[in-house]
Amino acid sequence: MSSGNPPFFMEKRAVRRAFEQAAAGYETSAVLQDQVGAQLIERLDLVKLEPQWILDMGSGTGLQSRRLNRRYPRARLLALDLASNMLQQARRRKGWRQRQYFCQGDAEDLPLATASIDLLYANMSIQWCNDLDQVLREFARVLRPGGLLMFSTLGPDTLKELRQAFAAVDDQSHVSHFIDMHDIGDALVRQGYEMPVLDVEHYQLTYVAVDDLLRDLRNIGATNAAAGRARGLLTPRRLQALRQAYEGFRADGRLPATYEVVYGHAWSSGPRALPREDGGVAFPLIQRHRRP
Repeated sequence: MSSGNPPFFMEKRAVRRAFEQAAAGYETSAVLQDQVGAQLIERLDLVKLEPQWILDMGSGTGLQSRRLNRRYPRARLLALDLASNMLQQARRRKGWRQRQYFCQGDAEDLPLATASIDLLYANMSIQWCNDLDQVLREFARVLRPGGLLMFSTLGPDTLKELRQAFAAVDDQSHVSHFIDMHDIGDALVRQGYEMPVLDVEHYQLTYVAVDDLLRDLRNIGATNAAAGRARGLLTPRRLQALRQAYEGFRADGRLPATYEVVYGHAWSSGPRALPREDGGVAFPLIQRHRRP
């Protein structure tokens, strides 16, 4: 990426590299991601849906893909992720009777046919994208009319303790920037979704030391990939300064790490048609899913 990118612009190459490296041990550390994903699936109890095709956007190692397959055993599921190593892990772990397919791709430019998906499930993935409107536009394009978007993402209070502690070390960016729930709701309306519903829950993980938190973030690939991030490793002196600053949050012998999770769902009104020369309408066909 060029140096002219905004400071919070995600460098996709860095995002992909972090998740490629984290793939083998991801499921042992992704405790919160698993809990949020399971709760997002439970929310499907509130809707009546019998999908033929499900897209698990940002599927990772397939934790939620397997749950979705068990919930909708007749559906075909496409697991799509930016990192090929994640997809390789997902393929190894899937049940032999589960109807899963695998595709490497980017949420901002989906390699899928228009109006081909009935349920688009995106657990903790859209925060790794740069243009929320573009992501929601792509989701709307691949969803069939009446299709359902179910998602979770991170809000601005996420890792607020770590952000404040790093502010005592230097003035560089160390923690990713996350979008407010109200801005997400506005984007859903702009992109023509129907009946959007959003709510927020806060979770708190606790650690003995800040080093354990940093290790967990590395193990799940959740490192800062913003263009304006601090480069290079923390020096011993700066790491010690971070430890001291984080100690101000210690309570009951543990260090907290707050996560603000935004849950949302909305219905697709269908992809927008393109005019044809004969006066009719046509839908653009994009390359269907491919195996990594």
